[in-house]
Amino acid sequence: MSSLGIAALQLAADKSDNLELVERETRAIAKRFPWVDLVVLGELAVHGASLDKAELAGGETEARLKALAAETGLWLVPGSLYERRDGAIYNTTPVIDPAGEIVARYDKMFPFLPYEAGVAAGRDPVVFDVPGIGRVGVAICYDMWFPEVIRTLVGLGAEVILLPTMTNTIDRDVELAIARSNAAINQCIFVDVNLAGDLGVGRSAVYGPGGEVIYEAGAGREVIALDLDLSTVSRLRERGWNGLGQVLKSFRDSDVEFPLHADIKARRASMPGLGALEMPHRQGGDAARPPSAEQGGGRKPRLKILD
Repeated sequence: MSSLGIAALQLAADKSDNLELVERETRAIAKRFPWVDLVVLGELAVHGASLDKAELAGGETEARLKALAAETGLWLVPGSLYERRDGAIYNTTPVIDPAGEIVARYDKMFPFLPYEAGVAAGRDPVVFDVPGIGRVGVAICYDMWFPEVIRTLVGLGAEVILLPTMTNTIDRDVELAIARSNAAINQCIFVDVNLAGDLGVGRSAVYGPGGEVIYEAGAGREVIALDLDLSTVSRLRERGWNGLGQVLKSFRDSDVEFPLHADIKARRASMPGLGALEMPHRQGGDAARPPSAEQGGGRKPRLKILD
C-alpha cells in the first residue's frame, strides 16, 4: 500500500497579501498532522489576482515559500503566483520539495480568457514523483475544462491530480461536475482546492478514481487532511470501478484517430464561426455599450432613489 498524506487548505483569504497566513496555516499542519506529506493551496492564494503583484521567478515570495517547505519538511504546492519571465507574465504553480528546492514549475495552459487578460499560456505539462509513494500531476483551475490537459497528465503516469482553483462565481457547481468527471474518466484521484473568504466560494472537493466522493467542503475555511491510498488507483485501472469500465485500457488500445487533435491547424479549422475570444458585452451591439471617455462617458450618471 502506498499512502499519500495530503492537506488541501481552503483558506479564508484576503484579496491580497496572504503570505503570512499561508506560512501560519502550513506550520499548523506540520504540527497537528505530522503524517501529512504534501500541502496544496488554491490558485493565486498568496497575492490574489492582480498582475501588479507579479514577481520575477526566484523573488522574495518564492524564497519564503522555499524556506517554509524546508522548515516544515513538507512538499508544498502553494497554489499559484503571477510570475514574470522572458518579458511575459505566467500563472505559475511551483512545486517545492521538503528540502526547499523547486522541482518543477507549471504554467497554466489555459488562462481564463478574456478575463485573465495579459497572462501568457504555458505549454508544458508537469508531473512529479513523491519518492516511495507515487506520481502527481498539476493543473490550474480553468485547465480542467480541457480534457486533453488531464488526460495528458495521466498519460505521463499521474495517479493524483492537484488543481489549485480560484472561483468566486456561480459556476462552482459545474466545476465540481467537471472535476468529478475527470476523476472517473481518467481513473485518478482528483484534488480540486478552491479559496474561501474574499477570493472564492470554497466548496473544495476530492474525488476518487471511480468518480466517488472522498470529500466535499463547505464555503468557509477548511483544512482537508486526507490519507490517500494510491494502490486503489492501480487496482481500479486494472479491474475497472467495481469491475466495470477499464477506461484507460480502452483508450490505449483503440485504433481510432481524432482529426481534431492532428495539429493546431486542424483544430482551428474545425471550429469556424465561433467569433473572437473577447469580453462579452450587453446585447444590442455598440449602442448598448457604455460610452467611452472620448464619447463623453467619463462621468458616471447620478442614480436617483425612487420612492
